[in-house]
Amino acid sequence: MRQLYIDGAWVASVSGEGVDVVNPASEDLIDRVPAGAPDDVEAAVSAARAAFPHWSGTAPAERAKLLDAAADLLKERAEEIARLIATDMGAPYTFALRTQTLMPAGVLASYAELAVSHPRERTVGNSLVVKEPVGVVGAISPWNYPLHQIICKVAPALAAGCTVVLKPSEVAPLAAYALAEIFHEVGLPPGVFNLISGYGPVVGEALASHPEVDMISFTGSTRAGRRVSALASETVKRVALELGGKSASIVLPDADLEAAVKVSVAHAFINSGQTCSAWSRMIVHRDQYDTVVGMAAEAARGYTVGDPFDEGSRLGPLVSAAQRDRVVRYINRGQEEGARLITGGTDNPHEHGFYVEPTVFAGVEPGMTIEQEEIFGPVLSIIPYVNEEQAVRIADGTRYGLAGAVWAGTEEHAVAVARRLRTGQVSINGGRFNPNAPFGGYKQSGVGRELGEAGLEEYLEVKSLQM
Repeated sequence: MRQLYIDGAWVASVSGEGVDVVNPASEDLIDRVPAGAPDDVEAAVSAARAAFPHWSGTAPAERAKLLDAAADLLKERAEEIARLIATDMGAPYTFALRTQTLMPAGVLASYAELAVSHPRERTVGNSLVVKEPVGVVGAISPWNYPLHQIICKVAPALAAGCTVVLKPSEVAPLAAYALAEIFHEVGLPPGVFNLISGYGPVVGEALASHPEVDMISFTGSTRAGRRVSALASETVKRVALELGGKSASIVLPDADLEAAVKVSVAHAFINSGQTCSAWSRMIVHRDQYDTVVGMAAEAARGYTVGDPFDEGSRLGPLVSAAQRDRVVRYINRGQEEGARLITGGTDNPHEHGFYVEPTVFAGVEPGMTIEQEEIFGPVLSIIPYVNEEQAVRIADGTRYGLAGAVWAGTEEHAVAVARRLRTGQVSINGGRFNPNAPFGGYKQSGVGRELGEAGLEEYLEVKSLQM
């Protein structure tokens, strides 16, 4: 069994218990990590607290040098880590390499640069306004992007001068261990970064409620986010939440239908639909509805489901048996409520592994369960509208507001509609994801932003010196 990383050393958990790590494609046991205990959290937080004065006082250029070295080592090991992620959580290897490994390596490098370039002081009248690191950060990350979501928290926290205690998802924890090994090798000072694996109700709740943790950054479900926020409120600590989504792709009548459907389907099924910002709803004018449904079904049938290391696989398995069961329940619920199953469904296409075929529903009405709730699987709902006002109303008609898309004949038209949406990111006519732009949501999709300068600002306090 692996060990925890506390105060610059690998140590056994006081619990003596472990968590099995399962390959979702084969259902085989591939590793075992410690099930951390509250006493482990206490030790890690104490180490982070002790390390904070020196790390926060370290010159930004020195912090940047260490982060740059870590980013370089992450790039050098990208293929190895991508194989680990593909095995751990089921993403196809090419996706695990490009998006799950190389993209976070680039984000880590960007924070090395921001550690130096981001301004920390400015004059306002007779005041000197300075920005200082928040302190000890508890970072709780999910399984769907097991390295990227860690980097989105740890990199800006370290760049700001904070120290970190990381709790990765127990479902897919192996990338976190690879990152800890890299930080150790590049010489990150003891206590600056600490890793405690284990279960959310034990390790996560101990972190969220700990009085010596100054900030909690959490990514996961809205339900779990509410629990984290409630626990954190007892000690009035800063909280950043990146939660669920039910993002919509609005296809306006003058849009390029072929491009809109192709890209919207791809974004619905990315990472087997296990993406908080997936465009899981496509909103289409009723005059084009039947045409788009047919195009979407044809596109969906081109997504071969299979082993992550098979070059022909476009979608891997879902991360666990529990996740597959959850998605199957939603597919059944959609049919029970009257939506039409156009392609896909609940049958497992393989004898072993937690697979679901890419699924498209038509006849979906606003308010249906599959139109309102985050499924976190490869399920696309197509909803008709009669005018632009209704399209915007449907898109904004859930409790979420994380991402989305607008397709129109001109960029100007698409931007005008996008400005009306209550959501944190909007793709304009297929505009690509920008890992240097702020990412986060409105409403119950979260609080705060990750990535870029906005992500760094989350980990900085503001002090005014009146001169």
